[in-house]
Parts: sequence; structure tokens; C-alpha cells
Amino acid sequence: MTLLLLNILLAIAWMGVNGDFSLAGLLVGLTLGHLVLFIVRPMFPDDGFFRRLWGGVGFFFWFLKELWLSSIRVAKAVLSPGIGARPGVIAMPLDARSDAEITLLACCITLTPGTLSLDVSPDRRTLYIHAMFVDDPERLKQETKDTMERRILEFMR
Repeated sequence: MTLLLLNILLAIAWMGVNGDFSLAGLLVGLTLGHLVLFIVRPMFPDDGFFRRLWGGVGFFFWFLKELWLSSIRVAKAVLSPGIGARPGVIAMPLDARSDAEITLLACCITLTPGTLSLDVSPDRRTLYIHAMFVDDPERLKQETKDTMERRILEFMR
């Protein structure tokens, strides 16, 4: 959190020095501030700023790819003759523990076409998911845990 605040302060200082208080000036300031903080990162050994930032950026682009692929799969199923869907509900055990981790996972599952987060168990150890394509429930559980949940936990922790 400290490095994020420093990055923002460096960006504001950059904008003030240049007298450019535009979005472009902010982006240049954030980029230069990020580079400066990257150079002095040994001074902040316990701060996971760079890991979280780049993990979040990586997750964002991975999620966009998954969103695109699942949209195509759902569109093909809807537009093709016959029923290609095998809907079902699965109970996925959670490694996510905090409210933020569980909420982000549930929201990402719901945002992905063809899947919907239904509920979290009272003990917060199981997430119930409805999926449009459940050929193998165990494979779907493991796939969701190994891709989406793992990626979320990597940058959230």
C-alpha cells in the first residue's frame, strides 16, 4: 500500500513540475513513478506492490481472453440447431478465505457467459456454480480452481 501511495504522489509531482494536469500527464507520471519505485524496490523488501500490480494486470488480460472464448462457445450453442448444452450445478471447494477473494471469484464466474455463481456455503468453504456445459463435473471444478481461483489468489495474497 505504501508503494501505491508513493507512485500516486510521484505522478502528481510529475504533473505539477510539468504543469500538465491531463490524463496523459497522469499516465506518464504513473509510469515514471513505477520505474523509479522499481529501481528502489530493495528498500521495500516486504511490500508485494509489483507482484500484485502485475498479477492483477495479467489476470485482467487472461480474464478478457476467457470472456471472449466463453462468449463464442455460448453463442455457438445458442445459434446452432439442437441442444449442445448440458447444464448442471457443481459444488466447488474454496481455497479463497477472505471476503474480497470469494467475492472476486464469484463475480468473475458470474461475468463469464455460461456460468453463474449461485451461493456460498455458510462455512465459506464451498461455492455453488451453475454451468451451461457440464460434461464432467470434476473436470470443471478442477479447471475452475486451477485457472480462475489460482490466478485470483496469486495477486490477492
